[in-house]
Amino acid sequence: MDGESPEIMPVECPDPEPASSESGDDHDIPEPLSSRLSVPSGELNLYRAAVALRLVLLAAFFRYRVTRPVADAHALWVTSVACELWLAASWLIAQLPKLSPANRVTYLDRLASRYEKGGEASRLAGVDVFVAAADAAREPPLATANTVLSVLAADYPAGGVACYVHDDGADMLVFESLFEAAGFARRWIPFCRRHGVEPRAPELYFARGVDYLRDRAAPSFVKDRRAMKREYEEFKVRMNHLAARARKVPEEGWIMSDGTPWPGNNSRDHPAMIQVLLGHPGDRDVDGGELPRLFYVSREKRPGFRHHGKAGAMNALLRVSAVLTNGAYVLNLDCDHCVNNSSALREAMCFMMDPVAGNRTCFVQFALRDSGGGDSVFFDIEMKCLDGIQGPVYVGSGCCFSRKALYGFEPAAAADDGDDMDTAADWRRMCCFGRGKRMNAMRRSMSAVPLLDSEDDSDEQEEEEAAGRRRRLRAYRAALERHFGQSPAFIASAFEEQGRRRGGDGGSPDATVAPARSLLKEAIHVVSCAFEERTRWGKEIGWMYGGGVATGFRMHARGWSSAYCSPARPAFRRYARASPADVLAGASRRAVAAMGILLSRRHSPVWAGRRLGLLQRLGYVARASYPLASLPLTVYCALPAVCLLTGKSTFPSDVSYYDGVLLILLLFSVAASVALELRWSRVPLRAWWRDEKLWMVTATSASLAAVFQGILSACTGIDVAFSTETAASPPKRPAAGNDDGEEEAALASEITMRWTNLLVAPTSVVVANLAGVVAAVAYGVDHGYYQSWGALGAKLALAGWVVAHLQGFLRGLLAPRDRAPPTIAVLWSVVFVSVASLLWVHAASFSAPTAAPTTEQPIL
Repeated sequence: MDGESPEIMPVECPDPEPASSESGDDHDIPEPLSSRLSVPSGELNLYRAAVALRLVLLAAFFRYRVTRPVADAHALWVTSVACELWLAASWLIAQLPKLSPANRVTYLDRLASRYEKGGEASRLAGVDVFVAAADAAREPPLATANTVLSVLAADYPAGGVACYVHDDGADMLVFESLFEAAGFARRWIPFCRRHGVEPRAPELYFARGVDYLRDRAAPSFVKDRRAMKREYEEFKVRMNHLAARARKVPEEGWIMSDGTPWPGNNSRDHPAMIQVLLGHPGDRDVDGGELPRLFYVSREKRPGFRHHGKAGAMNALLRVSAVLTNGAYVLNLDCDHCVNNSSALREAMCFMMDPVAGNRTCFVQFALRDSGGGDSVFFDIEMKCLDGIQGPVYVGSGCCFSRKALYGFEPAAAADDGDDMDTAADWRRMCCFGRGKRMNAMRRSMSAVPLLDSEDDSDEQEEEEAAGRRRRLRAYRAALERHFGQSPAFIASAFEEQGRRRGGDGGSPDATVAPARSLLKEAIHVVSCAFEERTRWGKEIGWMYGGGVATGFRMHARGWSSAYCSPARPAFRRYARASPADVLAGASRRAVAAMGILLSRRHSPVWAGRRLGLLQRLGYVARASYPLASLPLTVYCALPAVCLLTGKSTFPSDVSYYDGVLLILLLFSVAASVALELRWSRVPLRAWWRDEKLWMVTATSASLAAVFQGILSACTGIDVAFSTETAASPPKRPAAGNDDGEEEAALASEITMRWTNLLVAPTSVVVANLAGVVAAVAYGVDHGYYQSWGALGAKLALAGWVVAHLQGFLRGLLAPRDRAPPTIAVLWSVVFVSVASLLWVHAASFSAPTAAPTTEQPIL
């Protein structure tokens, strides 16, 4: 739908039950389930003072740089000053939202006492967990199975958890591995509940060493653990057998046990598939307890339709889950992000079901950790700082959403949090389907829509009133279909009472009742490839098409707030450490998505989102524009090598006492601001330095390439994807019945490049700086007097700064391993540096001065 969509008002939609105190007195204020704690004022004020001092000294430094040009290297001086100004502006945009950090604390005991009273059924809201699996060849099925098992075994009422696994590749290996995981879950879930083990991903749990004597383990636990470990080893054998068998695909495609072909043999042209793996009537674990539900989903794919990658898969799961279970909240995970803290869902409910701020919280973003503790700076500094404004950004995984926020509803007003919303006027404040200048006019026109049960006492106009109501109802339903799609069951679920689980007592859904055949048929319909045509999916509702950050941006632009949760025990942990190829590929995807958001007309934080505050907008601008800083950073890292190899300098040779003190104070302010930032955030210095080195590598490789990829995609519509393979490889699975013409048409708008191409730029930078250091030291030793070393000191310091950031990358590039290092990257880097040096010497020979300086002779 190209035009502006009308604002849609639900006609008869009950609101969640208002929060009340435990004593039942309406005048008592209920205790909050979470609270925000400010950073100690002493630490925060010192940090702000250091940032202010750094800003003042930066201004004085740029005044010095602009007023003191370098005559004999004017081009280098202009380039360095431009890079410094660009990097300083990027730092300022990213720094302003970081002045009001906040910490969060949750109260799990209050949550349990409020919604899980003794002798009564649990009233905790239902949670639908989405697990995205894309390629079984790159994502081991055992990792997906561990993620699913950790979700099913979470410390949450079994009737309130439904796990949906979306197989975007329609691979039979994923389906068979989930079938095996469902069988193992009947024994693993009761084991976790009996003994309260952590973590509840079996691979991570059994990888830990257990000292039975030191831990004083009970004999029953020792016996159960040994038996469960034997069963898990057998489970791994079966999973490895499935993976080994899947490596050789039959020419006719996979055949199921009943003799029929597997519907997903052609990964680009197959029907929708939904299979209930857990949740049938009578499904119980080995102890007779209730089991969570588990669904296998693969959306329909046909040639000629855009499927929008992971965002399209998440929207398909959002519609399927609404038809089948309709949990009030949605948690999305990547297939390799296991639940590391079994109370993660309860932690999220402390924010979502909070009686004070729950109605205005659109999502709760958890910190994502790996075994090496990576991304500490981003999660423990940047996310905490955004949490002190309007809330953190959405990072793509480990996030619990409110279903209302995903559907495009506006948050409840602060004054209405505890009031019943049983009129159409109240719901008008909850909907956000109008756009631009027409919003107010639409609200006035739609405010006249009566409730379905409203009647007029005048007998003379009864027929005319009834005809008018029918016309308005038809127009209303047509507007709903244009917005949500043509599915009455899904539209009805969008306006069902949420915040409580379906079912008899306490709203709990009956997990033992399998979905009816009609519901499964409707679920198949909502994941068809043509369902989203001419709707607002991916534009106004669901996951936004254009980048994961855009999803949270649209919610914040509507007035929602988000929360950042980082419990003492990390909520989610990566199944295995990512390889360097996966790290660069992930950084490339994030940077390309950021550039797409920055250049988007609909989601760009520069001009979209009128309801965003200034600091929150700057936070999104910094998040979307960070790839642009890779251009001046790469050039600035190459300048020391150019200066060392040519004898030029970007700073004037005569530095006064005042100028020297200014530079020392500036460096001191930088170190002080960093140290105070690490102090209030409690981030270790080692983690910060590791993040700095990773930032340098990704900025000069993935982010640099993403700038050109984003511009190319915005101008021509061509997407450039980087493969993690070291050589061009054929498709993972043959598409049965698909000829070469269809295959070329499917890949016409995508260019695939090897990930080793990303290594050329950082390798060239570090090789050039090392060559410059060697040449400069040789020149200083050869001329051996004070003036030569004094002139080379600043250049060597800058080159040493670059080499220190990239030395870990170079050691990893040349380290011995099972397979040879990417030789092509090293060769291209050496050739590039050599050619650039020769071109500089050739060009300098025509513009060389008549009399060379005595203290700075060109080295080349």
